[in-house]
Amino acid sequence: MRHALALAGRAAGRTSPNPMVGAVVLRGGKVVGEGYHRRAGKAHAEIEALRKAGVKAHGADLIVTLEPCCHQGRTGPCTEAVIAAGIRRVVVGMQDPNPLVKGKGMRVLRRAGIEVKSGILRKECERLNEVFLKYIRTGLPFVTMKAAISLDGKIATNSGDSQWITGPEARKRVHRLRNRVDAIVVGAGTVVKDDPQLTTRLGKRSGRNPVRVVLDTSNRVPPEARVFQNADRDRVIYVTTGNTPVPHLEQLGEAGVEVWTLRPLEDGVPLESVLRRLAENGLTDVLIEGGSHINASALKEGIVDKVMFFVAPILIGGNGAISVIGGPGIKHLKDALPLRQASVTPVGKDWMVEGYL
Repeated sequence: MRHALALAGRAAGRTSPNPMVGAVVLRGGKVVGEGYHRRAGKAHAEIEALRKAGVKAHGADLIVTLEPCCHQGRTGPCTEAVIAAGIRRVVVGMQDPNPLVKGKGMRVLRRAGIEVKSGILRKECERLNEVFLKYIRTGLPFVTMKAAISLDGKIATNSGDSQWITGPEARKRVHRLRNRVDAIVVGAGTVVKDDPQLTTRLGKRSGRNPVRVVLDTSNRVPPEARVFQNADRDRVIYVTTGNTPVPHLEQLGEAGVEVWTLRPLEDGVPLESVLRRLAENGLTDVLIEGGSHINASALKEGIVDKVMFFVAPILIGGNGAISVIGGPGIKHLKDALPLRQASVTPVGKDWMVEGYL
């Protein structure tokens, strides 16, 4: 099962809105076939593993991280292929939360006379597919809030200087993160101040640029901003609330930028509406790389699932220096948001602090 998990992880960031799945065929204690789901629309992990096993699959065991599907989607039911291959026993990591499956796949296999054992390394399998679980259960993407901060919680000095708070190792880790997620969401302030590209840069390794989403309620972001470059090749979405001048929209359209107009909230773009529309577009893993305002709005709306802060061992200080979370904040410590399953990992000279809300 650990090997199947490792196989599944090879497709990180490539399977949305599907889960990551790995499968191994064992015969006489030896691996005779293995596979993983590479991307939506491609063969499922079980099919890949069974094809590689061939006739050796007959009487063998199938170990798979997620319950085999039993319905017709872009591909056929995996349960039919498992039965046809003559598999003796199926070992499942976790039940598929999709209502179209959700235990039905295992029942189909048992009715066919196949022994089924489930729940092996279940927590590890669920952690691997935390994005898929959130999407299936709520219809919303999984949201990670990422920031680079000083030890005293600042993301910029009082003059706005912010490059670079963290070191090259931390920045490299962020590019690996971008390579995995489906979309990056930023506010207008971040684009105007830093003019970021928000692309994936992994040196000689090939990477993939996530969909870039810019929230702008006050027409602050100029059409020539670097985030809009290559929008004709890599998808860029500009989210406004309906007051954007026509010439501005025409320039964005000519550059290949996709424009979404949403009904505004009192203090800006309704983030949950943005997320729901992203999910409808098959974008289920979202990274917020905004400034203090969008971070505060995201926490206020309760849309953040995970926090990932890269903390540099420096002190910035100053009442005018920008904090990682803006807004009025809380009045009482009892209302502070605790992190669950928090961890601290050294990254070069910095630390990566992760946890779930």
